[in-house]
Amino acid sequence: MLLSRLALAALLALGQPVLAQTPATDPAAAVPADRVSEVMRLADLFQVLREEGIAYGADLQADMFPAGGGAEWTAEVSGIYDAERLQSAFTAALQSQLSAQPEAQKAVIDFFASDLGQKIVGLEIEARRAFLDTATEEAARVAAEDAAAAREPKVALVRQMIESGDLLEMNVAGALSGSLAFMTGMSESGAYGAIPQDQLLSDVWGQEDQVRADTSTWLNAYLGLAYHPLTEAELQSYVEFWESDAGQRLNAALFSAFDQVFRQVSLDLGRAAGRAMQGRDI
Repeated sequence: MLLSRLALAALLALGQPVLAQTPATDPAAAVPADRVSEVMRLADLFQVLREEGIAYGADLQADMFPAGGGAEWTAEVSGIYDAERLQSAFTAALQSQLSAQPEAQKAVIDFFASDLGQKIVGLEIEARRAFLDTATEEAARVAAEDAAAAREPKVALVRQMIESGDLLEMNVAGALSGSLAFMTGMSESGAYGAIPQDQLLSDVWGQEDQVRADTSTWLNAYLGLAYHPLTEAELQSYVEFWESDAGQRLNAALFSAFDQVFRQVSLDLGRAAGRAMQGRDI
């Protein structure tokens, strides 16, 4: 689940931009990558992702090697989830995806310079940080179920957003990709001996149904909490962006960038966990 959450975090750091009218060939339409990061508040987002990663590392230690790891494991996890390094890699990957789409970059900046854009990204980061607390996440799950049962209007808009952005399937794909990378890292460490690639793939795909169910529940809870303060009209505007050409292009670019960055994170974490399980120097 961790990787799907990480991918989702950036994906939801979008909004409804005022689409630029400047032709893609106009050099004035191009914008620097650091400006995109600034308006999307990626520095704040990646700090939360770091906290998530460190918490996940503690869970791994408790589940897989409770008597080992110690300070070395903690330091290794901290290095793997270095926020500045991950943000830099993500920004470079995102810029690579959007470099031929200056109108999309301009659209993101136009939106997040607005009051509504800053409101949305702030709510997303606040909800993300709130979910670091297990009790808060569970309460959000219950609230989402209650809202669905009551047929609240914003529930339908959230579902429309999930469908228009293909959030469920893309998050499931990201989670399975991350799981395969983690297990590959474990295998490379020799923790379980040499595991054939086809067996790794089989084990990962065996998780698909459970990952999809967990991701669906998490998505509805997170989106419900994040967008609760928005008016119905504000949320409707946001959904309309996801259904636009610019929204679809940015959606794909964000998922691609996160897949590149966090597949490596999972691989590194698997290798470190395998070494820790064997009591070897991390």
